[in-house]
Amino acid sequence: MGFLGSMTPEMELSLLMALAAFVLLILLVVSFLSRPRVFCQYLHHMTGISLSPVQVRRVYAKHGRAGVRDLLIELLIREDLADPRRVVTPGSKPDTSIFELEGP
Repeated sequence: MGFLGSMTPEMELSLLMALAAFVLLILLVVSFLSRPRVFCQYLHHMTGISLSPVQVRRVYAKHGRAGVRDLLIELLIREDLADPRRVVTPGSKPDTSIFELEGP
């Protein structure tokens, strides 16, 4: 008989639970490590702003969540100011062209 044949059902269950806990721990670590990459992909998809995950990690390590938020706001403002057609002043009408349907 092998090792698994000599185990009691309680031992098998505890081994299985330990293995499941280990797999969940690995998934948790991977999800936390991939947060900057997912943030950068989302940012690029939604705004067109390309950002490096290394830069996000560096800002987060130095300034925390508020630092990443400030970086995002600064990048969005720079992107808006780069296109003079998108500059909005208090007296200007809102640009609703993105809500208009194209075609019939």
